[in-house]
Amino acid sequence: MPITVELKLHPRDAADEQQILFAAARAAIIHPSQIAALVPLRKSLDARKGRAVFLLKVEIYLHDEEVQLERRFFQFKKVCNDITCHIIGFGPAGIYAALQCLELGIKPIVIERGKPVEERLKDIAVIHKKQLIDIDSNYCFGEGGAGTYSDGKLYTRSTKRGDVKKVLDVLIQHGAAQHIGYEAHPHIGTNRLPRIIAVMRQTILDAGGEVRFNQKLTDVSLTENQISQLHFADGSKEHCQQMIIATGHSARDIFEMLHTKGIMIEAKPFALGVRAEHDQRLIDQIQYKQPRGEWLPPSSYSLVTQACGRGVFSFCMCPGGVIAPAGTAPKEIVVNGWSSSARNGPFANSGMVVAVNPENWKQYETLGPLAALEFQKQIEQKAYSFTDSLQAPAQRLEDFIQGKTSATLPRTSYQPGLQSVDLAEILPAFITQSLREGLKDFGKKMHGYRTNEALIVGVESRTSSPVRIPRSKETYRHPQISNLLPCGEGAGYAGGIVSAAMDGMACALALVQ
Repeated sequence: MPITVELKLHPRDAADEQQILFAAARAAIIHPSQIAALVPLRKSLDARKGRAVFLLKVEIYLHDEEVQLERRFFQFKKVCNDITCHIIGFGPAGIYAALQCLELGIKPIVIERGKPVEERLKDIAVIHKKQLIDIDSNYCFGEGGAGTYSDGKLYTRSTKRGDVKKVLDVLIQHGAAQHIGYEAHPHIGTNRLPRIIAVMRQTILDAGGEVRFNQKLTDVSLTENQISQLHFADGSKEHCQQMIIATGHSARDIFEMLHTKGIMIEAKPFALGVRAEHDQRLIDQIQYKQPRGEWLPPSSYSLVTQACGRGVFSFCMCPGGVIAPAGTAPKEIVVNGWSSSARNGPFANSGMVVAVNPENWKQYETLGPLAALEFQKQIEQKAYSFTDSLQAPAQRLEDFIQGKTSATLPRTSYQPGLQSVDLAEILPAFITQSLREGLKDFGKKMHGYRTNEALIVGVESRTSSPVRIPRSKETYRHPQISNLLPCGEGAGYAGGIVSAAMDGMACALALVQ
């Protein structure tokens, strides 16, 4: 039997395999020469007491023991055309739904409005260089969904909703680094994730599944209580047996189509605000109580408070990251953040958002379940009207708190550029007031965070879907449409790569219930 030990190591030693070996031997009271292999089970960083240390949990195998690596990969079957499932959308939920279908012997037919990752990257470059958005190929739409080019964080609190380890193991199976399997806050990085997604696509194709790019669902035909036919933008139609809809939080045309067809959807609370950007060295100093040095990773933070009776919290924090233009249509400003695998950029950015509830979108209540979506859309379009370009409206952090328009703006990672705007003229009053009070509180929790050398950039509006597509808790099926399974972040059941992937797997498993 392997010996399990827990270690507490200086960051320098945690980066040295020999030092880890010696520490493990000491903890197990054996000589280092007796150790045949070390298998890491868990790795986390503890910097709470002003002295950063890594906490490691490892298994020690001696020379007479066989190393057992528990990896839960999909067991794929070659599929035929007899039993099929259309999967609308090829983000994390759609990808894992397709992989799970293969394991069940069901042929997945993936419909993706956008392009493969290789081509999608070119369209994203055009957004930065020419400020032109392809409505079907951008930071949200295309192979891999919003997660592909927005950081690749793999941390989730939804550990009881599915097999987190299997999600990570399958990423490793397709080329991700081994360390994502044991780090407390695993991260792949926007520079590496596209290659992994492309390999996952090939797995689906090799097993007999289909992945169709540049094909856009525009309508459905209903027969009794089922979707019987799918209609596409090119005028083609196709029979449908089962359909998993995993289109992501920004597929507004899909929500509108479902509503027009009389298929039940509902408005859903979400969060909206801005993205804060600091010098990464400042965040390191605050979190580590000293300059970071070469052995520690760029530091992150997670903040939450109650202000003006609302939840205010950080969202999708990107150490060493970049603020990106994440809109999906002309004449709207949406910002998001991402990091490369090294997280070695000069800036740290994070969403700073406020809870938005049903009373806030009452002025749009005549739109029924699309009311929250319209509230979101109007703020994004208003942000654009202040700059008349993809340049984002921005303010220095302390100026925003004090209600002053910034005379100048510090440098930024946001490539299309910034314009100085009083963000209180764009954001609803309840969001402005809550953010100001929340940022004051965050300045108390992280001394130095509240500085006028930091930026507030608007608007961070796509934190989650403003629409939910209802489904049964037991069968995952829509209450009206028996062969429709709403899935993932866009349907209102996930909040990131891992939770969306788990939901995709769960919906596929529900096909055979």
